[in-house]
Amino acid sequence: MPALAHNYQIFRKLIGPKVKLMAVVKSNAYGHGLIGCSQYLEKLGVDWLGVDSVVEGTHLRQKGVKKPILVLGYTLPERIKEAYKFNLTITISTFDQLTALKKLYPKIPKFHLKIDTGMHRQGFLPGQTKELIDTLKRDFSPQFIGGIYTHLAAPENPKFKRATLKQLEIFDLVCEAFKQNNFSLLRHVGATGGTVAFPKHRFDLVRVGIGLYGFLPGSAQNLDLKEVLSWKTVVGEVKAVKKGEHVGYGFTEKLERDSKLAICPIGYWHGYSRLLSGRSYAIIRGQLVRIVGRVSMDMVVFDVTKVSEVAPGEEVTLIGEQGVKKVSAVELAHISKTIPYEFLTRLNPLMKRLYA
Repeated sequence: MPALAHNYQIFRKLIGPKVKLMAVVKSNAYGHGLIGCSQYLEKLGVDWLGVDSVVEGTHLRQKGVKKPILVLGYTLPERIKEAYKFNLTITISTFDQLTALKKLYPKIPKFHLKIDTGMHRQGFLPGQTKELIDTLKRDFSPQFIGGIYTHLAAPENPKFKRATLKQLEIFDLVCEAFKQNNFSLLRHVGATGGTVAFPKHRFDLVRVGIGLYGFLPGSAQNLDLKEVLSWKTVVGEVKAVKKGEHVGYGFTEKLERDSKLAICPIGYWHGYSRLLSGRSYAIIRGQLVRIVGRVSMDMVVFDVTKVSEVAPGEEVTLIGEQGVKKVSAVELAHISKTIPYEFLTRLNPLMKRLYA
């Protein structure tokens, strides 16, 4: 996976030798394949891996991944023992979670504390800092408390620079309170956008997700990243259909000319959004071809009238490059009225991933 290695090295160089790098591989590595990407990133030398759940973390351990793993999402109380068994670090963001941990003490996993500095998802509120510190000092040995972090709502958007700086200020104050109480914690704030846009606030570790796979959020577009994923299918059937005939469920589209159509075994079950119906493109024999009619659950139709010698078995590039043509996940996401994050993570995990 040379593109993944290329992007990894760009972020390594960007953050410098003193800052650790967590590769965020949650949600099936943003659709790219949890196991394959994680194993490759471990070989590249990543410091941490970030997953969404204990389930993802357990899969990595069972496949031999040794690097530290942080569960970024919520851990159900009944999963705490599993996290301990597989040496996963979990996120703690409520006093209820601390109570659940205390019941199993000392056989508990290490954990990082999540602070809500303004995004208002997970996290202890800043006003709870004293109570949090008192609870930790009373009930837990420092060896279990490995880090503290927050998440920035819009670091890549200059419009919200003041709000982002406020979040960072709040986080600094909370961290200082912990320092004054003799806690030594790994601090981390920046995801991809924050890592790029706020170089003075990378703290001890950065959490890079979408950037590793070749995409930058918002206006942060100043790195030479390469898209990692290509998505391909094949032509299953080719047929000639007369002008005036209709294509797709509900007779969606009327043909304006005699046409040659290629039917491909891909659809919204695979993650090819129904919103792409009649609007998006693929590449066949080095030429862009348009979708005709509606994207079905398992089939889609492309107009190949101007492409010569198309036959069953022909390679079809849905995302990626073929010849001089390219279709990007960014384009397909835009057509689908969403963002690359959502489009990529919706790629069905049962589809085979090939790593070159």
